[in-house]
Amino acid sequence: MAVKHETELYPPIKAYFEKQGFEVKGEIMHCDLVAIHPETNETILVEMKKTFNLALLLQGIERLRLNGSVILAVERNRKKVGAHNQRFGDLTELCRMLGLGLMTVTFFKTKAPVLEMLCQPGDPPQRGQRRVRQARLLTEFHERSGDYNTGGSNKSKLVTAYREKALRVAWALSEHGELSPSAIAKLTDIPRAGHFLQKDYYRWFERVKRGQYSLKPEGASALQQYAHIIEAWQRQRQHKDKQDAALIHNHD
Repeated sequence: MAVKHETELYPPIKAYFEKQGFEVKGEIMHCDLVAIHPETNETILVEMKKTFNLALLLQGIERLRLNGSVILAVERNRKKVGAHNQRFGDLTELCRMLGLGLMTVTFFKTKAPVLEMLCQPGDPPQRGQRRVRQARLLTEFHERSGDYNTGGSNKSKLVTAYREKALRVAWALSEHGELSPSAIAKLTDIPRAGHFLQKDYYRWFERVKRGQYSLKPEGASALQQYAHIIEAWQRQRQHKDKQDAALIHNHD
């Protein structure tokens, strides 16, 4: 059930903090809700909006100048399909990174609202997951041989590290005909060439017999479309071969 006004969030949030022993008052120095515990003097500021948006986020950051514990509160409408409504995991992590808390209020027609505290003020970011994603980002960056995509593109086919390697496998088959995975691995410097042949994500390869693969017309077409990538890879390979030869010569 969608609320019409953000003031509808106030009663259930006030009740939530009062159950925890806080004294709650609204609209103090432009803060939507201020909760103070009479015994510990713990102070919490809450800013409310019907949906999570930039204005709410900026309000939360501004309130951190007044108090160290600030919570953003929004409605959680299960039927709403707005850009932010279905991404509470990402929004929660964003709030963690900024030192903000985040809570949601879900309204029902026949029962009391349900409040969920997604993160408390000061909760640390989930860095473990970030390290994994960072490792994937760095791997993708270093395994690309060049910059073949225009930043901001979202409708064109991206040249990923995976596509580059698949193109190198296609090049080997185009140049040498039917080959085994091990032969392709030597020609392309891709140790797991067999993975690309067996998975055949782009439908470029064909297994002609056990341990032997050939190139489909779709693969040949892709080589023409991405010829500049193969040319760049070959130039890099030739440059590396010259460097290796020079090192061997100097060592001798």
